[in-house]
Amino acid sequence: MEQKEEIVIIGGGLSGLTLAYLLSKRNIRTTVLEAAPRLGGRIHTIEGTLGTPLELGATWLSDMHTNLINLLEELGLNKYPQYSKGISLFQTKSFEPPQKFDVPESENPSYRIAGGTQELINALAQKLPTNSIHLKNKVTSIVEEKDYLIIETTKGHKYFSTMAVLCMPPQLIENQISFLPELPVSLTNILSKVHTWMGGALKFTLEYDRPFWKDNGYSGMLFSHSGIITEMYDHTNFEESKFGFTGFLNGSAASYLPNVRKENVVLQLTNLLGSQASNPVSYFDKIWTDEFILGGSQIIQRPHQFNGHPLLLEHYLKDKLLFCATETATEYAGYMEGAVVAAQRAAAQIL
Repeated sequence: MEQKEEIVIIGGGLSGLTLAYLLSKRNIRTTVLEAAPRLGGRIHTIEGTLGTPLELGATWLSDMHTNLINLLEELGLNKYPQYSKGISLFQTKSFEPPQKFDVPESENPSYRIAGGTQELINALAQKLPTNSIHLKNKVTSIVEEKDYLIIETTKGHKYFSTMAVLCMPPQLIENQISFLPELPVSLTNILSKVHTWMGGALKFTLEYDRPFWKDNGYSGMLFSHSGIITEMYDHTNFEESKFGFTGFLNGSAASYLPNVRKENVVLQLTNLLGSQASNPVSYFDKIWTDEFILGGSQIIQRPHQFNGHPLLLEHYLKDKLLFCATETATEYAGYMEGAVVAAQRAAAQIL
């Protein structure tokens, strides 16, 4: 199948969908190609057994993230403060009681998106024309042919486009897409070394039928140097009618079976918070190492390595190819704010 498109956006995460939305407001037609069977990229909200929105991906924003906040307001979405009232725990050794501390209710709190972060993805997708988004469509090659690009996918589809925008982790581009003519060596040497934010992270969520920790004066916040859970936060929903926790597990737990991870999580929480923690309604976790986030082992010496690199901000293939992902942002790279900033920059370059 062959299709002629104006602009093809490769990647249906926050940066790609924000770019498509910004261009649609200027009546510029786009086609979004997403390799995964779902939209959102590193935003991934699932629904618990009791209907609790549970975050396995990007969760928090702050008052410093002004571009993201403006986008939420424009789309009619609400944000609300992360709950932190009560006793928080810091566990340094498994054989010693945890240290207890109170976190003052901050003047600059972290926020979550009402209904779950996926609501932002859903709202952006709903603003785009019908049939402009194609899932399970992994791009394998981009070939320059005179005044257009030929973009081919694993489905055998070919898209003829005046411009393509790569809204995906740079490391994946280097590992999964071939270019003709080839991209400059100076650029390809950078792509494989750009830190993919959240790559390799192991996030978990728990759902409970009541907030027993709040009833007992706890905030739900935990930091640990000794248990499988390294950090955890209250995950009560906007309406305060659904309850749970979300947080991160020790990286070594990726080698455990899911049921073993769950057993260890529940055991650690039961020891710290009491028997009421021993029977969660549901448990989910996600290791962020699949083919849609990483293209192999990352060679990273520091967090955000090469994020916002000048070579990621240039045009290529005679101005027909752009990069746009949160890792390309020159501020807040890796975060949701960075994804929005990257989309705004790419839209400005196109316009």
